[in-house]
Amino acid sequence: MASEQLEEYLESILDIVEKEGIAKTSAIARCMKVAPASVTEALQTLSDKGFVHYEPYKGAYLTDQGREMARKVKRRHRLLEVFLSDVLHISGDNVHDEACKMEHTLSDETECALCKMLNAPARCPHGSLIEACDRDVESCSACLKENTPSPTSTRDEPLVPVTSLSPGQKGTIAFIRGDNSVVQRLTDLGLTLRTEIQLVRKAPLLGPVEIAVRRTRLAIDHAIADHIFVTAGGEKAG
Repeated sequence: MASEQLEEYLESILDIVEKEGIAKTSAIARCMKVAPASVTEALQTLSDKGFVHYEPYKGAYLTDQGREMARKVKRRHRLLEVFLSDVLHISGDNVHDEACKMEHTLSDETECALCKMLNAPARCPHGSLIEACDRDVESCSACLKENTPSPTSTRDEPLVPVTSLSPGQKGTIAFIRGDNSVVQRLTDLGLTLRTEIQLVRKAPLLGPVEIAVRRTRLAIDHAIADHIFVTAGGEKAG
């Protein structure tokens, strides 16, 4: 399987799993616009490579390795959508297809430079969250100060946006997206690096997010929560 096709499958599986919990063959076939038999063959290949767990007649979900690759490609796709829309002013109807063509050839160095040029956007033109990069930095402000876009070492643990935690689940703040003003705003709320927080509840339709930090509950705007990424922990005991 060509690397481009492999990445397309992983992206599709990621999208479906996030909505439905498991990616069934029929759902992948609809998303990829291919025959179910082609999906079955692809899933067997992806399973052999260690990217998915696949059970015939049930479906597939991503391994840690597969999820990491899928999120990396998805991040590049959404950054490219912002670039195409906001900088090149490409028609909204064409942004997605153009980003699909470009995402597979983007190097780490170019991705980093693109993110810095766009000032680390939080969401793509369609409103989807852009994942944190895998560079070993604590905030975008630290990255933006660098004179070179060359990648540094990568993080030991994957990060997730605080908004993706389940109610009752804890996480430790490991990365803050945005410049110094964003970092300061979150600091004023007590949301600093290496602080343990717990998601209490999320309002639907991008409404406020309630979190617990240092025995205090905070209700913060969803747009602010977009800037907080954590290493996820388990559920609160009891």
